[in-house]
Amino acid sequence: MTTRDTGDVAGLLLAAGGGRRLGGRPKALLTHRGRPLVEHAVRMLREGGCGPLHVVLGAAADDVRARAGLRECVIVENPAWEEGMGSSLRAGLDSLSGTGASAALVLLVDQPGIGAAAVARVRAAYRSPASLVAAAYDGERGHPVLFGRDHWAGIAASAAGDRGARDYLKAHAGSVELVECGEVAEAYDIDTAADLRHLE
Repeated sequence: MTTRDTGDVAGLLLAAGGGRRLGGRPKALLTHRGRPLVEHAVRMLREGGCGPLHVVLGAAADDVRARAGLRECVIVENPAWEEGMGSSLRAGLDSLSGTGASAALVLLVDQPGIGAAAVARVRAAYRSPASLVAAAYDGERGHPVLFGRDHWAGIAASAAGDRGARDYLKAHAGSVELVECGEVAEAYDIDTAADLRHLE
């Protein structure tokens, strides 16, 4: 029987976007099931087994703090949020570097179709700080993604613009474990006014 590292897998929620294609409505504050979308995403990370929880805010950060229930989360403000998701990923990983977390499971605030079941499935694939895991939908890599601590520096160095960890994952494709989640989650984004139909 092989031994397994059961170190903490932190939840890292990227929720800094300003919703440019939504007329400047910050995605974190969109209403879903009666509460801000950022609250829903935090709950999915918690119910999926992640902890501690770090939330990266940017656009309307003060409003998000005031309106969303994020009391048990570490709030990371990204002053460079307008540069894109890459800057938020760097800020989030930097905030986690001072913790004992062995891995970060990254969820995007604008994908409410990805719930606790997908988070738990990706979380369960963690093996060690060298782990790289991603949800897959019909075999195609998607979110959430899990980055073992060994990869954080490389990911931060390559994260730019809106590409996040895409380049790093592409360069390390042979090391990424894909976990099929197509039957438990829907990986749509809330990017445009037409996408708001997905919110409840």
